[in-house]
Amino acid sequence: MIEPFLEMMSAERGAAANTLASYRRDLEDADGYMRTRTGRPLQQAASADVASYLRALSGEGLAASSQARRLSALRQFFKFLYAEGVRGDDPTGPIASPKKARALPKHLSTDAVSRLLERARAEADADGTGANAVRAKRTRAVVELLYATGLRISELTGLPAALLGRAEPFFTIRGKGGKERLVPLSEAARAACLDYRQALAADPRAADCPFLFPNETFGAPVARQVLARDLKALGARCGIAAAQLSPHVLRHAFATHLLQNGADLRVVQQLLGHADISTTQIYTHVLDERLHALVSAHHPLAAAARRH
Repeated sequence: MIEPFLEMMSAERGAAANTLASYRRDLEDADGYMRTRTGRPLQQAASADVASYLRALSGEGLAASSQARRLSALRQFFKFLYAEGVRGDDPTGPIASPKKARALPKHLSTDAVSRLLERARAEADADGTGANAVRAKRTRAVVELLYATGLRISELTGLPAALLGRAEPFFTIRGKGGKERLVPLSEAARAACLDYRQALAADPRAADCPFLFPNETFGAPVARQVLARDLKALGARCGIAAAQLSPHVLRHAFATHLLQNGADLRVVQQLLGHADISTTQIYTHVLDERLHALVSAHHPLAAAARRH
């Protein structure tokens, strides 16, 4: 029943390919455990079996957040079986989610982002021709876009080349769940993309390619892993450890730096494409710091305390 469930998630809920692949891995892992332990497939699992599976994951050292994700996949799966009349109960109902610590997102300081941008611009502007020069211009365009827009890397790789033909300071992106949102396009990011596309135009295949960031054959978007690798290499050249840098870290930097400079949390939610404000609230550590400084600087009692 895993295949019908994945088909439903794709057709009815518009789940992205990466989401479907994640569900498949989690459910097939649980199914393998159930068949080995009980001799029955996952769809016939009892609550005790699911609880045993989660204990096994914990014993393997799997993080609580990963255990919670596996349980969430199982809940969705058994909810589907119940709705289809395959089962009359949900064995995950009595099981509590593993408690997970709310980790703060990694993000770069404004100084680190400035170094990254300066290095990307210098390398893109350096004299040179051929594949290495085109790659340097692409890396600069990627860094400028990620930091200026807060896009997910999967959203960035899917951008059309036609985007650069519009003069508006915003463009529309279709994100998770097929939801559309407006995204800002800075002049620096637009200029970097135009510079990259001009270098790419030396290859005649570029003229008919609909992707802003094509792969080497111009038949599909470039793989996000390729862009992540180039980004980490750029970071290493300006003193940023590979573990501290990824496309998603730049998305976090976009949100964090907006809040540090006074942006409203609801605005950041809309720009990031979060369906629920609770997802965006992970950035409130930034607000906490800013509000504490604001109260310390302007509250009458704080001012009185400083006088004494």
